[in-house]
Amino acid sequence: MRKGNCFDKIAQYNYVFLESMRAFKYVFWILYRVWFYVLVALPIILLFPILLISISKESWYPFFFKLARLWARFILFGMGFKVKIRYQQKPEPGRSYMFIANHTSMADIMLMLISVKSPFVFVGKKELARLPLFGFFYKRTCIMVDRSSEKSRKGVFLRAQRRLKQGLSICIFPEGGVPEERIILDEFKDGAFRLAINHKIPIVPITFFDNKKRFSYSLFSGGPGLMRVKVHKFLSTDHLTIEDTKFLNHQARTVILNALKSQ
Repeated sequence: MRKGNCFDKIAQYNYVFLESMRAFKYVFWILYRVWFYVLVALPIILLFPILLISISKESWYPFFFKLARLWARFILFGMGFKVKIRYQQKPEPGRSYMFIANHTSMADIMLMLISVKSPFVFVGKKELARLPLFGFFYKRTCIMVDRSSEKSRKGVFLRAQRRLKQGLSICIFPEGGVPEERIILDEFKDGAFRLAINHKIPIVPITFFDNKKRFSYSLFSGGPGLMRVKVHKFLSTDHLTIEDTKFLNHQARTVILNALKSQ
C-alpha cells in the first residue's frame, strides 16, 4: 500500500506541475500580446509630433517611411524576433514594384517594412483605421479598401496610380485577409496583378516562413525566435496584357506556395 501511495503522490505532483506549467504558458501568451501593443504604441506616442509633420505633405512620405522602418525594427526586436532575409533579387532604388507576400500575422506589416528598403505604400483593409494611434497614421499614409464595396475597390487603382507616378511602390497581401490557420496559402485576389500589368511594374513575391508560428492571430500562441524571409526573383509584366492577370496570379502564388511547402 505504501508503494502504491508513493506512486499516487508522484502522479499527483506531476499533474499539479503540468497544470501549473500550462497556466504559466497562458499567462505568458496574454502578457506577450499586451507587450506587442505596448511596443506598437510607444514609439508613436514619443515621436507623434515628428510623425505628424512627416505626413503633412505627400512628397515627404519617404521620410515617414524611414520612421516606419525604425518603428517596425523596434517592435520586432522588442518581441524577441530575429529576422533573417534571403534575397534572390534585390529591388533597384528609384524603381516602382508590386510587393506581395503571404499573410498570417499582425507582424507581417513590420516584417515587410524591414524586408524592403525602397519606399512603398500599403493597400489594406479599412478596418485597421479604427485602431487607436496606429489607425490615425494608417488612414493617412496607406491606401484603404472596403472589399465589400465595388466603388472602393475601383478607387484603389486611382490612388495607387497617383502613388506610382510619385515614384513609390505598392504592397498588397493578395490573399485579401488572413486565412484559417490550417490553410497554408489562400487563393489570391486579382487586384495586385491587374495593377502591376496596367503600370508595367514587376511583381516581387515574398515568403514569410515563420510568422504564423511566432505571432499568429490566435491568442494563445507564439513566442520569440527566428523569422525567415525570402525575396524571390521578380516576375516581369512588360509583355503582359490584362488578359494575363490570372496567369500572373497563378505564377506568383505558385512561387510562394512552393517555398512554404519546401521549408
